[in-house]
Amino acid sequence: MDSITKNRQSPETLRSVVARAYGAALVPTGDDWVHELGHGWFNVAYRIRLRDARQVVLKIAPPAGVEVMTYERGAMATELAALELIRSHTSVPVPAVDFADTSRELVDADWFTMPFVDADNYGVIRSGLSAHEQDRYDAALGALTRELNTIQGPAFGPLGGPGVATWREHFLSMVADALHDGERRSVDLDYAALRSIFADQSGCLDPVTSPRFVEWDLWASNVLVRDGRIVAIIDHERAFFGDPLIEAGFVATQLPSFGNPTAFVRGYGRTGLTPGEQQRRRLYTLYLTLVMAVEVAYRGRTGPAHHDWTRARLAEAKALFDR
Repeated sequence: MDSITKNRQSPETLRSVVARAYGAALVPTGDDWVHELGHGWFNVAYRIRLRDARQVVLKIAPPAGVEVMTYERGAMATELAALELIRSHTSVPVPAVDFADTSRELVDADWFTMPFVDADNYGVIRSGLSAHEQDRYDAALGALTRELNTIQGPAFGPLGGPGVATWREHFLSMVADALHDGERRSVDLDYAALRSIFADQSGCLDPVTSPRFVEWDLWASNVLVRDGRIVAIIDHERAFFGDPLIEAGFVATQLPSFGNPTAFVRGYGRTGLTPGEQQRRRLYTLYLTLVMAVEVAYRGRTGPAHHDWTRARLAEAKALFDR
């Protein structure tokens, strides 16, 4: 996917980055040693073949002068913190970090490198798999998501802090940021109605008292599979400490346009949602679709089809409160 947030660099700069991360002896020469990985929509990622034939991935944060949504500020620091937490506290497979650079001496943004995982992107191949294979992968993703959610946080909020004592306070601050981001870019939304829904329904958030690690962006496109199993999950820049019920896998329990959640929910170990959980999940669905509708204005290169799709999902999420 293309976006103005992708901080593409020249081959000369990429060679300098490789030299800093792996040493001058491993800087590639010749042609055909670098390829952009195009699945993401925020950071640019390159697959690079080092001189010793090892393959690595370089991720670069957006350019310093490109405006991003409030919750995306410092996203690469969040991803690095998430990777450390996951590797330290779970058995969930994630790539190791080879080198991270926040100096901005070679590039006008943070960057890091990691080994390339030779596997298929589940989001790309999913439609070509049998129903049985999809069911197995979705259930495995549910189980991995549950394990991620076992990580206990010190407070609700960003992985790097500062956090707050209540989930209601942090979630409403996330909502306020997204609404402000939309207003700042003059995105045409019914802001008064949205603010009213979130304010009126926010009491259902109070039963959540334990801050847990939440990936939030764990879609099929961020899952790598090989030989019938999940071998890595990637793209952790949207993680925070919050309510596990906000995870992406639960969205389809209310919006069928996001797929069939049955296998994910089973793999997670859930048998269903209580009325209170359903109410929270409606708020989380509305927040997600709000972010999707607003972020179009911050990517710069989207067509009418994507714009219309996000608006339709936001309308569906708002309609959940009319029932």
